[in-house]
Amino acid sequence: MLKKTLLFALLTATTLCCFAQKHHLVVGTYTKQGTSEGIYVYEFDNKTADTKQLNVIKNVANPSYLALSRNRDFLYTVYEDGVNSAASAFIFDLQTGKANPLNKEATKGANPCFILTDGKNVITANYSGGSISVFGIKLDGALTSLKQNIQHTGSGPDKRQASAHVHQVQFTPDKNFLVATDLGEDNIYIYSYDATAEQPLKFKTTVKTNAGSGPRHLTFSPNGKFAYLAHEFNGKISAFSYKKGELSLLQEVETVAKDFNGKIDAADIHTSADGKFLYESNRGDANTINVFSIQKDGQLAFVESVSTLGKGPRNFTIDPSGKYLLVGHQYTNEIVIFHRNEVTGKLTDSGKRIQVGSPVCLVFGN
Repeated sequence: MLKKTLLFALLTATTLCCFAQKHHLVVGTYTKQGTSEGIYVYEFDNKTADTKQLNVIKNVANPSYLALSRNRDFLYTVYEDGVNSAASAFIFDLQTGKANPLNKEATKGANPCFILTDGKNVITANYSGGSISVFGIKLDGALTSLKQNIQHTGSGPDKRQASAHVHQVQFTPDKNFLVATDLGEDNIYIYSYDATAEQPLKFKTTVKTNAGSGPRHLTFSPNGKFAYLAHEFNGKISAFSYKKGELSLLQEVETVAKDFNGKIDAADIHTSADGKFLYESNRGDANTINVFSIQKDGQLAFVESVSTLGKGPRNFTIDPSGKYLLVGHQYTNEIVIFHRNEVTGKLTDSGKRIQVGSPVCLVFGN
């Protein structure tokens, strides 16, 4: 009986820890298009959806996309700044939101719009440059000089596809490969990845998408068996099965009505932590979040489409409790917070907002 009581107490404590009331939200922005002063750090209450600003990391240029180290003690960000484009490293205190710069290294390609790290390397997707840059990480968390730069050279039929535009880099769930979506080429590139190698990335294969579709962001299901790709130009979502560095197309679904007339500009895509639902945002004239349930075979079933209640929902995230979905609006300068029904996947407005200039990346630190 005593053992059962102790086990119950341990499980209860673990559950309470995992669903802690206070979380920390880090927001990347465009500083050269409005009122933003840099990277914003907030405390988020998952019982009330209230937020409290902790700090603003200033003297940064267009820190549009962010990545935290596994222990949340280092922060890596892009400087999406034309000829001055770079990746930068900070010592970071999640609890206070304070950060001290370590160093900044130029990306060989201009306008990096995505960054990620596995603790051994930092990798950027360089949109205007059409390339991928790889930096090592020193013992103190700082970036090494550029280790590898891979240049894409293709194009596509749309006027926005005159050259390659790498929009995202993403590790596969097994961490053996890197997937890069190239909006300019209508291609998904898959590279073998060896974190300790002098040249970590080695070309494996490409997956061609529909001409003029503009593949933008891709996300994997939590079980690692499926991947979902949002196409910027037509707003379609491609569902793939995934195994050992191979993507196989399962399905393509629309995210707007057949009679929709206007720009779609699909932006971001994520699954819920339980793997039951997929969410995708459209910008342009749509400004919607689209909800799908994920079937056992990985295919998608439409649930609903709701207004994001703002303009330019470039990025969104689900809080660690799973109760809320937060949408950053680049053009209306606020983050709209939705209640998320964990059973149906549906979204309703919480009425809560975070006022911040040009938010384009939302990352929860815990």
